[in-house]
Amino acid sequence: MSVFLFLILVAIVLGLIGAVAGGLGYLLVIAVVLFAADLVFGWWRLLRKSRPAR
Repeated sequence: MSVFLFLILVAIVLGLIGAVAGGLGYLLVIAVVLFAADLVFGWWRLLRKSRPAR
């Protein structure tokens, strides 16, 4: 869980730097991709944990 929250924090920081600093738009793109990947990873872990044991 701590890795998930850390990656969201990194994505937010990269997004802010990419949006504010001129010429660093690629950081904004990296932040969006990282955030989307983090959400998919969290969703996958949530579904994996919610399945009943057989």
